[in-house]
Amino acid sequence: MNSCRIFIVAHAPLASALKACAEHVFADAAADVQALDVLPEHDSAFWQVQADALLLAPRPGFAAADAAQPPAPVLLLTDIIGATPYNVACALAAHAAQAGLPACVLTGANLPMLLRAITYRHESLPDLAERASSGAVQSITCIQP
Repeated sequence: MNSCRIFIVAHAPLASALKACAEHVFADAAADVQALDVLPEHDSAFWQVQADALLLAPRPGFAAADAAQPPAPVLLLTDIIGATPYNVACALAAHAAQAGLPACVLTGANLPMLLRAITYRHESLPDLAERASSGAVQSITCIQP
């Protein structure tokens, strides 16, 4: 099965920072994770122009035989619901759906969510989304001194 691709769509520089942390733990996952740092001047239209190149292109670092496979399902992790990165993620998910590519947007991106998504990226998109979401919530703990 084709591994799901994971896109972190967040206010700059959060997406790149999360990806760097994830690559520290999972160096072999670099081709499956992309960071989209949304700058103040970026809007959904800015990213929409790049949607095909982002979502449908073969993953970097993969052999020509792998490039012949259909594009992998996409999990889009974004930071804040309703903010510009969320709108970008939703626009990319809609673009993927129009191209027949399964996509899902999860909000509240954090490092445990991303690490869980990378760990289970070989699962189906619905299962992956559930695992990533539960990983994010289960990692929230209040420690009393």
